[in-house]
Amino acid sequence: MVKSLVTACVSACLLLSLNACTQDKDANMALASDKVEPAQTLRIAAAANLSDVLPHIIDSYQADNSSPAQSISGISDIEVTYASSGKLYAQIKAGAPYDIFLSANQDFPAKLADENSAGVTSKEHKLTKPFTYTRGQLALYSVTKPLNDFTPTSLGDVFTSADFTQDTKVAIANPDLAPYGTSAKTYLQSQNMYDKLNAQKSLIQSENIGQAFQYAYTGSVDYGFVAQSQLVAIKAKPEQFITLLPTSYPTILQDGIVINNTAPAADFTDYLRSKAGQQHFLQAGYLAVQ
Repeated sequence: MVKSLVTACVSACLLLSLNACTQDKDANMALASDKVEPAQTLRIAAAANLSDVLPHIIDSYQADNSSPAQSISGISDIEVTYASSGKLYAQIKAGAPYDIFLSANQDFPAKLADENSAGVTSKEHKLTKPFTYTRGQLALYSVTKPLNDFTPTSLGDVFTSADFTQDTKVAIANPDLAPYGTSAKTYLQSQNMYDKLNAQKSLIQSENIGQAFQYAYTGSVDYGFVAQSQLVAIKAKPEQFITLLPTSYPTILQDGIVINNTAPAADFTDYLRSKAGQQHFLQAGYLAVQ
């Protein structure tokens, strides 16, 4: 009887000990889980000309960081908003919650940095310096008027040829909002054609370079000043476009800036400028950043 009682007591003590260990383990696991930072979405404001190449860069970035050992803590997804650089700049000024701004020029990121530097005293809220991540190319594109007879050096002749009439329409991105539009305007001014085309209402102004491309791609206009990367993306036929000489328009250096200085934002922008990221840009029709 005594032996049975002792055995029962020992068994009860063992059960209590095991239960206590289990509870301690569960408590430790709960504490550990509390320390894991909640996953966040990386939000990127990107110039419209990046809509063809940026998805590929994001796919490669996420593939390279897919294993637990390589993944960046706290990042779960990447959302991109495409628009003209000027429109995105205005959204950021109005408080839009972007983490990264990838502009189609250098002016808008520089303005954000200068305005932030003048208006913010806390180091925690200072924006990082802008960085150059690629260099764009400008092209003239048409699906209705073959461009076989023209070269980059004779491209201005397009606008004085027999095919070019009072009814001919040319799409150009808004020069006040879209850097590619600014470069196209400067090119036409160098050919002494901008004022003439504007006066005869031949110029159709689009909000951004993506819309200018759509106008030309659908044949809604006869010609469109577009990004070379857009033509690479659709594998445009050689007779449908002419790539402008880089010296014939202002260099399209595209800068970015980190708005919300987090580890994921810094890591992604590092990837953009890495050899792997730059290879995507080169293959997509951009020029090397010198």
